[in-house]
Amino acid sequence: MERLWTKPFILITVAMLFLFTGFYMLLPTLPLFIKHIGGSESQVGLVVGAFMLSAVILRPIIGGLLDRYGRRPFILWGLLIFTVAMYFYSWVGGVLVLLGLRILQGLSWAVSTTAIFTAITDIIPSTRRGEGMGWFSTAMTLAMAIGPVCGIWITQNISYQALFFIAVGLSVVALLLMFVAKIPFQPKKTGMQKIELFEKSVLPITISVFFLHIAYGGITAFVPLFTNSLAVNSGAFFLVYAATLVLSRPIAGKLSDRHGEKFVILPALGITIIALISLSLAEGLMGILVSAVLYGIGFGSASPALQAATVRLARPERKGVANASLLTATDLGIGLGSIVLGWISQYTSYSVLFIVSAVSVGCALVIFRLFVNPLVQKNRDNEPVITKDVASR
Repeated sequence: MERLWTKPFILITVAMLFLFTGFYMLLPTLPLFIKHIGGSESQVGLVVGAFMLSAVILRPIIGGLLDRYGRRPFILWGLLIFTVAMYFYSWVGGVLVLLGLRILQGLSWAVSTTAIFTAITDIIPSTRRGEGMGWFSTAMTLAMAIGPVCGIWITQNISYQALFFIAVGLSVVALLLMFVAKIPFQPKKTGMQKIELFEKSVLPITISVFFLHIAYGGITAFVPLFTNSLAVNSGAFFLVYAATLVLSRPIAGKLSDRHGEKFVILPALGITIIALISLSLAEGLMGILVSAVLYGIGFGSASPALQAATVRLARPERKGVANASLLTATDLGIGLGSIVLGWISQYTSYSVLFIVSAVSVGCALVIFRLFVNPLVQKNRDNEPVITKDVASR
């Protein structure tokens, strides 16, 4: 069996733990901070959505550049700009300035994370792709467990300024780890060959991912406000959600490698729908925790399997563009989801918001079943003989 736990894999995974811990510290606290400086619920959705929508602008371009010039420079420069933008959060006094910083950070986030996700697919052996993505995603999962709880504690016991400075420190550590990590890529001599902005082979899967992450946009922006309205600490939702992810993702990754992506993704999307319906009906802590567990199993299992399926469908020399296409769909879904669901919550209720989110995931399930699964299954059927032969040498 090919080796998974190499030094670059470990360094990049640990760097992601630090980077996403700082990122997720803002997950339940940024909506509250926007309210604190005088913002409305629609402005909460706008600021959260602007981060993701600005990332959409650069992701398609970055994907092609990664395949031509390599991953490392984009990782380092992207993280540097991201960290500097985070530093200026401490002086924000109004929603407009915060919106500008979020747009800048979204652009740098697009550059760095597209490069990081592509670099990790270079490092993970193809025969252990699902397992590798599962463990890599677990770093972000642990960050989601640690970040929201720490973020809430810091804002309640110290200040928002301390929150932003600590997030900057974590981003600096991530930058240093990425600087040390060796990323195995040789830029290809492409001459004047044009840079592709989108990988057509993964179009169906990106549409499914888009609808899945519309719901995630609602979770990130409005669970903190929803739980506040029920007098429940939002950290409880994110802690339980993350703990469930830690347990389910490695298992889901191995099942994906052994039985195929369909075996994991279809049930996972179904569970995600149930989780969102459960959240819409929640009236207290118990309902919040049940929905967190279900969402952790569903969304947490589907995400790495969808990325593994994306890499499976893409040509080897187009992995950068394919990952950029996937992450563009992710950002677009979260960004539009945050904004549109923000309007829905302002004029209806949080319960309606989560029901609409469940319908969106239902669309993701139908699209995957009808259009994505046949492509993935066909590709997988053509792969085993080669994979086994190589693995046995």
